[in-house]
Amino acid sequence: MSKNNNWYVITGAPHSGKTSVVELLEEKGYRVVYEAARIYIDQEIKKGRTIKEIRKNELEFQKGILDLKIDVEKNLPKDEVIFFDRAIPDSDAYYELCGLSFDKCLKKAISKCEYKKVFLFEFLPYKKDYARTESEEDQEKLQELLEKSYKKLKAPLVKVPKMKSKEDRLEFVLDNL
Repeated sequence: MSKNNNWYVITGAPHSGKTSVVELLEEKGYRVVYEAARIYIDQEIKKGRTIKEIRKNELEFQKGILDLKIDVEKNLPKDEVIFFDRAIPDSDAYYELCGLSFDKCLKKAISKCEYKKVFLFEFLPYKKDYARTESEEDQEKLQELLEKSYKKLKAPLVKVPKMKSKEDRLEFVLDNL
């Protein structure tokens, strides 16, 4: 368990209900950090780029997301309870999923990562949206890669099962802090 911060990660394959629970945490007054990939995509769309243009160079896309995560994490207070909708080690899983080489920047960023606990959400039936380009097969592979990435950190990992509602999952997370 990390003694250097009070940061928790909510992670899992696409469409696992992460963001819904993060939104509920924010409603309860917790500080949250939303998924960097969506922030990056939305910023690029505002510049007039399409998803196809944004994702054309996968390495550039993944590095843009990683840079955003690094910038966010380095400026956050370590003593505050913060929940992340994905964090830096998710980039490790995405690099591997996309067949990208594990580069120095990613290695350095991961070497500095510490989290109090990681909540790995079991994924729900797949639904495509404007930002998701992964397939259902990618969803399963990514789930495995995310678990592997966070286990390398030796951060306590709690698997969050499918439940009736997002409120039940929220309660599960809060009961397991």
